[in-house]
Amino acid sequence: MPAYDYRCKSCDHRFEAVHKMDASPPPCPTCGSTDLQRLITSAPTLARGILTHAGDGYRASKEQLQDKWREETPKLRRKLVDRLGEDTVSRMAPSLNAPEE
Repeated sequence: MPAYDYRCKSCDHRFEAVHKMDASPPPCPTCGSTDLQRLITSAPTLARGILTHAGDGYRASKEQLQDKWREETPKLRRKLVDRLGEDTVSRMAPSLNAPEE
């Protein structure tokens, strides 16, 4: 389940809560108020369509992203070959056939 950060609008207390995406937030642990603001504290890095947590997950270097791409490409290629066949993948996704730099 995802962790969410909240700020209580009544007492300004900040806290983290773990709950399902469709569940309502819990009351403030300090004052019990349900008047909360959800805070956005971080966002994952997106690189060429791959959701990646390369590096620390916030600021990945070019090298870290390239390493992640090299790690994920063979997995993606195997899945596509299993579903579509070798000929189709070679013809339609030539970037997956490129040798590593």
